[in-house]
Amino acid sequence: MYNILICDDEKDIVSALKIYLKGEDYRIFEAYNGTQALEILRTEKIHCVLMDIMMPETDGITALSELRSFTNVPVIFLTAKSEDVDKIVGLNLGADDYVTKPFNPIELIARIKSHIRRYVMLGSLPESPDTLRIGGIELNAVDRTVTVDGEPVKLTTKEYEILCFLMTNAGVIYSPSEIYRRVWGNVPIGVDNAIAVHIRHLREKIEINPAEPRYLKVVWGRGYRFEKIDN
Repeated sequence: MYNILICDDEKDIVSALKIYLKGEDYRIFEAYNGTQALEILRTEKIHCVLMDIMMPETDGITALSELRSFTNVPVIFLTAKSEDVDKIVGLNLGADDYVTKPFNPIELIARIKSHIRRYVMLGSLPESPDTLRIGGIELNAVDRTVTVDGEPVKLTTKEYEILCFLMTNAGVIYSPSEIYRRVWGNVPIGVDNAIAVHIRHLREKIEINPAEPRYLKVVWGRGYRFEKIDN
């Protein structure tokens, strides 16, 4: 049984989500602000977090920033249509996905299953050897770690999976929609900005000069590729 943490200050939303998710045989933990969510995450094994952005005491953005210091659990933001800026900030800080209220329960459950599957099973990643090494980037698929010129870098779950996918297929150009489909496992709709945020954040972590990337290249009008570099 997988554990889902629902964090929203609107108790009606929490109650509705509990009904949907218990039908999928998940164990549900409840929080009504970011502080409560962080306490649960530090004491319980959580496999996915559904988190509202606008909450009292500690909002979702603040909670996400702190939880990323100790866990890579998938985080799906529950957002209002007016919170576009917060969505981008959340993706920058390490959110894995977002759904807009009012959301479709069937779509939300599908997204949760997809994120949990990738979080708990390496088999959901592209098939690859235990270690991928291109230039100064080394990715270990067993313990899901990445080093740059021998120094460890901390990636979010989705940053790791995007990097793993692109390194496994180095030299191949992928559109944002194809990256989303291959990594998230969902039908991509309007995902260009989300992928651009993840790529930018990855560049900040693995490139010496993110403005002139050596590894993660953009091919204008077509997409992204991981450059083939002799080891």
